[in-house]
Amino acid sequence: MSFEKDAIIIEPKEAHKASVIWLHGLGADGHDFEPIVPELGLPDNLGIRFIFPNAPKRPVTINGGMAMRAWYDVKSPDLRDKEDSVSIIESSNLINNYINAEIEAGIESNKIILAGFSQGGAITLHAGLRFPSPLAGLLALSCYLPLPEQLKDEAIADKSMAIMMAHGISDPVIPVVQGRASSETLKEHGYLVEWHEYMMQHSVCLEEITAIGSWIKRLLA
Repeated sequence: MSFEKDAIIIEPKEAHKASVIWLHGLGADGHDFEPIVPELGLPDNLGIRFIFPNAPKRPVTINGGMAMRAWYDVKSPDLRDKEDSVSIIESSNLINNYINAEIEAGIESNKIILAGFSQGGAITLHAGLRFPSPLAGLLALSCYLPLPEQLKDEAIADKSMAIMMAHGISDPVIPVVQGRASSETLKEHGYLVEWHEYMMQHSVCLEEITAIGSWIKRLLA
């Protein structure tokens, strides 16, 4: 199934053997995490293609209805209030298309990592836990688990899939308690979650980037 890609793509320097699909946060775009790739310290022989999809532009209620790149609408400061399930599902389906395109390009699903920050992390968890083929892992940064009440009936991912979650202790956008609670919910459903906390706000830090690089190497080596 072909579809029109709207993404920043960094091709590997050597043969393409694996893929990382990395989703940006609210109001950003695919360029947001592009500069992190060289900082991950990944060897060229892993052959990783990095794909940074752009979210569609949509009005965001919490930002006065202003249109911006967003994986879903946010209707309340309480992220659990009036969750935009329709757009969450639509965005998950869009990301499934990116995963399937890599599989059609000859990459095994277990050589594909789905990653995301903030809203992108939420979609990473929603899509990755429901994808029908085994992925290498999910990287969910400064985010939370959307639509948790649906997880029991909808999640089909292998419980042994690697999941790394990381959060800033002083995050004013998505409080760290929400990230912790999401991590615990996943553990209660039998998933293995590697949880990290850092002295930062709603951002990333060098220590975190180093840990991510080690995690990716471990999964794709």
